[in-house]
Amino acid sequence: MILVTGGTGLVGSELLRQLIAQGKSVKAIYRNNISAHLTEEENKKVNWVKADINDVLSLEDAMQDVEQVYHCAAVVSFNPKKKQELFHTNVEGTANVVNACLTNGVKKLVHVSSVSALGRIRKGETITEQTQWSEETNNSAYGKSKYYAELEVFRGIAEGLKAIVVNPTIILGPANWNDGSSALFKKAYDEFPWYTHGVTGFVDVRDVATAMIRLMESEISGEKFILSAENRSYKEMLSMAAEGFGKKPPQREAKKWMGELIWRLDKLKSMFTGSNPLLTKETNRTARAKVYFDNSKILKALPAFQFRKMEDTIRETCAIYQERIKS
Repeated sequence: MILVTGGTGLVGSELLRQLIAQGKSVKAIYRNNISAHLTEEENKKVNWVKADINDVLSLEDAMQDVEQVYHCAAVVSFNPKKKQELFHTNVEGTANVVNACLTNGVKKLVHVSSVSALGRIRKGETITEQTQWSEETNNSAYGKSKYYAELEVFRGIAEGLKAIVVNPTIILGPANWNDGSSALFKKAYDEFPWYTHGVTGFVDVRDVATAMIRLMESEISGEKFILSAENRSYKEMLSMAAEGFGKKPPQREAKKWMGELIWRLDKLKSMFTGSNPLLTKETNRTARAKVYFDNSKILKALPAFQFRKMEDTIRETCAIYQERIKS
């Protein structure tokens, strides 16, 4: 039996889709509602269990008869107000998952981390799995929470658990485009006029799930792997998505001073209204940074595995969104 935490999210749902397509017996944890990313028929093939990774008793119950665990549940936010929630779910929750795996004799764990756990990016440095975390003052709370979560996984490994950590870059797929990385598609559809010269890694959610399954089925343990298809600029990605929708691409450069002003005004607004800021100090910094990731380790570990081209991911995802808009 396989257990997926975070089965209602983008990565967890895609994992479930691929696992049930392979005829696997799968349990998935949910807190409020089962996955909206899966069809009704797909959801029927999943044994949905109401549990919470921060509720040890419900988590222990969910782990019964489980041999493999994919830990995808996490809070993703660059809002400084959510620091406590980030650490509660991402660090304490992961510690609970690791402990439950050890207690219940789980054979292997694959943990979804993030490239944010590799620390604040150094200028001119290509990021690999060997990039060392440094306790710098400008590491994001999210990055810290994912780094400390990784430490919990490696603690489990030291205690005898077989486990792997994956560090995806920006994950793209047809999720709710009002949230997270999928907001890129909404910006393109709405003909968002601004762009920055920032560069980062991007990866298709289907490739993240496939790589995780293959790593689970391998003999590899005690390793971490960057999952990134291509390093691309935000301008390139927005322009490709705009083309996919038949919309105008971004044409106006967002100057540095603009971002510095907007995140401060947004912070002030959120203090008075309680709303989440659209731009934070961290997301403004990220949008301007040029960060390059090396994906050679995963390609060497899984010789038959290849990443999809970003042009294909963008085109196919835009087509799905257009179908949703029509219906």
